[in-house]
Amino acid sequence: MGFNMQIKRAIDKVPGGMMLIPLFLGALCHTFTPGAGKYFGSFTNGLITGTVPILAVWFFCMGASIKLSATGTVLRKSGTLVVTKIAVAWVVAAVAARMMPENGIEVGFFAGLSTLALVAAMDMTNGGLYASIMQQYGTKEEAGAFVLMSLESGPLMTMVILGTAGIASFEPHVFVGAVLPFLVGFILGNLDPELREFFSKSVHTLIPFFAFALGNTIDLSVIAQTGLLGVLLGVGVIFITGIPLIIADKVIGGGDGTAGLAASSTAGAAVATPVLIAEMVPAFKPMAPAATSLVATSVIVTSILVPILTAMWSKRVKGVQAAESIGASVK
Repeated sequence: MGFNMQIKRAIDKVPGGMMLIPLFLGALCHTFTPGAGKYFGSFTNGLITGTVPILAVWFFCMGASIKLSATGTVLRKSGTLVVTKIAVAWVVAAVAARMMPENGIEVGFFAGLSTLALVAAMDMTNGGLYASIMQQYGTKEEAGAFVLMSLESGPLMTMVILGTAGIASFEPHVFVGAVLPFLVGFILGNLDPELREFFSKSVHTLIPFFAFALGNTIDLSVIAQTGLLGVLLGVGVIFITGIPLIIADKVIGGGDGTAGLAASSTAGAAVATPVLIAEMVPAFKPMAPAATSLVATSVIVTSILVPILTAMWSKRVKGVQAAESIGASVK
């Protein structure tokens, strides 16, 4: 029997590991050897500095993986969750923009917190985490409701929120540029199921590559400074988005709130948002490193807590439903 190291299994045991471990390795590179990319040049430099091109390919493949012909139940459920999540992030952005300094908070415990960090952490759901939770605690239709969650991926929704909340102005062609790879992929994937299958295989494969490149924009001292604040941000995301999501799932989605709570996480892809937004609006550049590390911590916190809280909620709800049905049959 050959020598076999189970590296992938070890990475998979970490919540969001395929995103967060390469991100951390990239941050190590940037912290201790900040000139490595320039020194090696060529393809190594391309990997180290390639966040935007790698993400462009990822968005294209993500678009191609979305199947439009989902059932009405799936579209209603996923539409309800996506619209609610985006609406809550918009309200948070509008409130934060009026209460926070323009460049975010720069001193004290909340240093590093900005509207950019808040929106990036709140407006995207971890679709994979949601699907795996709902396969265990929900219906088949609820599990499939992550189909539209991919629409939140990438900087597009964050741009819409920041733009409509009056925090940043984006030129129309910049908007088009942000969404075009995704749209082209979406069109091709729906025109030809074989292309959808071909491109969707790359969605997970590309995650460690853009995570490593992204890590190379972060200094580890920033992660150390924002650690506890990032934990609080993660808990805040669950409460601030989770409560409206539970209500929307019950009232509009026809569910028992389990799917709403399962959708209250921060997506791994959200870690890339601050850097990408800063590429388009240079005014955000000073806030991007702290926002990136805050969102990365929020990803870890929500991917640990959301499954636990959803399991507790589901158990409670199903217990109440069982008691009610027994009560009704006794009558």
